[in-house]
Amino acid sequence: MALTGEMTARAGAGRLRRFGAAMMTPERLVAVVLAVLLAFLVLAPLAELIRETFTVQPYDRAYLPGEEAGSFTTFHYERVFSGRMSAALFYKPFVNSLITAFGATVLCLTLGASLAWVVVRTNVPFREAVNTMIVVPYMLPSWVMALAWLTFFKNDRLGGSSGVFVYLFGMQPPDWLAFGALPIVICLAFHYYVYAYLILSGALTTVDSQLEEAGAIAGLSRFRQFTAITLPLVLPALGSAVVMTFIRVVGSFGTPAVLGMPVRYFTLPTQIYAAIGSRNVGDGYLLALVLVVMAVLFIWINQRMIGVRKSFVTMSGKGVRSKTIDLGPARWLVLGLVVLLLAFTVILPIGLLLLESLSRTAGDYDLSNLTLHYWFGERGEVNALYPGVFQNPQILGAAWNSIRLALCVALLTGVLGFLVGYVVVRTRGSMASKTLETAAFLPYIFPSVAFGAIYIGMFSKPIGPMPALYGTFALLVLIAAVKNLPYTSRTGIAALLQIDKSLEEAARTQGIGWVARVRRIVIPLASNGLMSGMLLSFIGTMRELSLIILLVTPSTAVLASVIYTYQTDDVPQLIGAATLLLVLLIIGFNILFRLVFRNAKLGFA
Repeated sequence: MALTGEMTARAGAGRLRRFGAAMMTPERLVAVVLAVLLAFLVLAPLAELIRETFTVQPYDRAYLPGEEAGSFTTFHYERVFSGRMSAALFYKPFVNSLITAFGATVLCLTLGASLAWVVVRTNVPFREAVNTMIVVPYMLPSWVMALAWLTFFKNDRLGGSSGVFVYLFGMQPPDWLAFGALPIVICLAFHYYVYAYLILSGALTTVDSQLEEAGAIAGLSRFRQFTAITLPLVLPALGSAVVMTFIRVVGSFGTPAVLGMPVRYFTLPTQIYAAIGSRNVGDGYLLALVLVVMAVLFIWINQRMIGVRKSFVTMSGKGVRSKTIDLGPARWLVLGLVVLLLAFTVILPIGLLLLESLSRTAGDYDLSNLTLHYWFGERGEVNALYPGVFQNPQILGAAWNSIRLALCVALLTGVLGFLVGYVVVRTRGSMASKTLETAAFLPYIFPSVAFGAIYIGMFSKPIGPMPALYGTFALLVLIAAVKNLPYTSRTGIAALLQIDKSLEEAARTQGIGWVARVRRIVIPLASNGLMSGMLLSFIGTMRELSLIILLVTPSTAVLASVIYTYQTDDVPQLIGAATLLLVLLIIGFNILFRLVFRNAKLGFA
């Protein structure tokens, strides 16, 4: 018995030593650090948000006399879902969110799928140029189209100046055309259709044309070939496009704020903003939780729909042949329609904002009314209150905040994305790899406004030795980095999957340490993917409004939040000039990135 016990103890000690040795490898240590970090930055805030919805807030004591702040309550659930104000607080914004999100998603899929089919499957002229131009709207902030829409269709319902429509036709456009659901759906769709296009064009590229030709030989019509062969094979891509578009649209704040809030057409993001802005944070947190549940539910439904099929294989050992369809003379008509769409989504909005920025008096678009005041003028020349963007310290300070925020986020997400990619690839197949990959992607499913509300709940008070971060620039960097981590982690994983592990092993046998191996071998080989991810993070942060609208203060205001402030002050000329300044900064830094890293392949970003 003693001998058996000694053997058992030795075996246990051996297993413990092997476990310890395995955990001491660099990738395992990095995995542990990243797991703790992501649990703190992603999972803990969600838990804190849920806890806050069951907590009495200082605002609630007016309705709950005798209750102390911080005590347990179900008041917010009763008030939001079954109280006498629930229709205004929840049900109307919820229905409005579903209407705009489903409407925009359907329109996005229609546009994205049509464009993907045209570029991948037809002989439309200048396909490469069209492929590049189609993604240009994604580089602009989503609410630029909303501002341009308001510049054109604004009527006299809210007072102030009217838009270009009134100037050209001498009549007021109806309210349903100027504000509300229809313009919100159109403006969101003309920005987010790029998701559907990129996903579906990639899927269509891998569908073998021989399958459709076999269907044609069997007597299937072209419509039946599409519904019976092509559509089932791209169904997973279609589901991904629906999920990605819906989550982004339902959490969008800028466009519903510009085109909905002035006429009290609230969606869930704008209702969250209104609730937290009036210090009713408990209701705001609960509405944010509803958005998160909607996103998770949508992903679950998509997975269930895809999961009932056995296979979606389109790539095997055989080569894939993609046959283009000859459109004949109609290909020039198709090209004209694509160019018209791009003109409507890019050139026209920018042109309208430029025209507005050059107007001395808002609503008067006569050539005699042009001025450069809102670009270069000083206070008191044309407008007694507002100088031009290049004389306005608030706008210049916000522009600098936007640039340094985007640079900080790009660098931080570049490092984190590389480390996540390294650990996921080097421990591929293990539970740690799958868990870390999932955790890094998790921030994507949180709608942006909801994520901002989560971080307010988490960082508005000290956490251990860490002081409260609300109102600091560090909190903006932190939340923007976590929100953009899915992009850089995916590009990091893709880049590191292409690097053979034997290169590192050969260096290790030469006695080269882990840090030197990563610095001299891995990072240079993965630089293309890393730079693409960093550029995506930079652009995304520069144009972000939904994520940070609840977190900015006057000292940390960025250009997007300042533009929204001018929107509420009804200064359309300055809004146009400041928005164009933001667009110029995004395009300028995009070009600068490409020049500095001209040897790297940066993709569409």
